[in-house]
Amino acid sequence: MPIPAPLNFPLWLTRNQHLLQPPVNNFCLYQGSDYIVMAVGGPNQRNDYHVNQTEEWFYQHKGGMLLRIVDDGKFRDVRIEEGEMFLLPANTPHNPVRFADTIGLVVERVRPVDSTDRLRWYCTSLTHSEPTIIYEESFHVTDLGTQLKPVIERWMGREDLRRCKVCGQIAEPK
Repeated sequence: MPIPAPLNFPLWLTRNQHLLQPPVNNFCLYQGSDYIVMAVGGPNQRNDYHVNQTEEWFYQHKGGMLLRIVDDGKFRDVRIEEGEMFLLPANTPHNPVRFADTIGLVVERVRPVDSTDRLRWYCTSLTHSEPTIIYEESFHVTDLGTQLKPVIERWMGREDLRRCKVCGQIAEPK
């Protein structure tokens, strides 16, 4: 198979920005044997945290974003501004918050056969002294762009999944 030509990303955006739509807002630009490169647009309306067993690299092409993470048992916000990059360590729960009219690139590893990704939601009640998981779903990633949407829609559509088993609070769907 011949090696593909380079991609002119600004030109690609003028033709394909409509592909970066909610609820996930991403499009796979490349999928090699080792890495996946995704374009991601804003705004998004997600309140889940993704946990990936491999590192993720973020680059903000246009505008800034906020990466909410759980770091050492505490919630923390990481701002990634236009032109900045950030390498997220493996197994770090994270929620990418993308604002209107922003575009970024995310590079992830192709998942090893035995790896499991997780989507999880935390209770927002102030009664908890540490992050408390309400719901978590695990799966092996083969196509993140298509696999996240049904999990997110299941969460949004089922109040029983959104009820905290510790305090009883029902989380907002998004």
